[in-house]
Amino acid sequence: MQAYQWYQQLIKPSWAPPSSVFGPVWTLLYIGIFISFGMVFVMAFEKKIAWIIALPFALNLIANFAFTPLQFGLRSNILASIDIVIILATLIWAMIAIYPHSHAITYAQIPYLLWVAFATCLQLTITFLNFK
Repeated sequence: MQAYQWYQQLIKPSWAPPSSVFGPVWTLLYIGIFISFGMVFVMAFEKKIAWIIALPFALNLIANFAFTPLQFGLRSNILASIDIVIILATLIWAMIAIYPHSHAITYAQIPYLLWVAFATCLQLTITFLNFK
């Protein structure tokens, strides 16, 4: 069974958006992530901020890129749930860490934060509904 078919067969809450929403939303979010996270890493390379401030951004990227292989490759709702909570936590940490150095980068994360908060609720709900 292909990953898409597997996901389609999962029990989802009535408020789950159609699968077609995820691609466009993530495309827009990744553009913002690329620009704002890139600014953080440039600031760290230029020694305008300490590397420890860039750490939650790096951890967030690692967790973000791990989600699809965990969810669709391993077909593990539990691992995907743990991962998305890590994504949310590292994003909040990143926003707090960079705020004293760049309010703009923090504010630029708000759409990402809102989507990840929603996606976390969705993933946790799907995991609960399909727990066997």
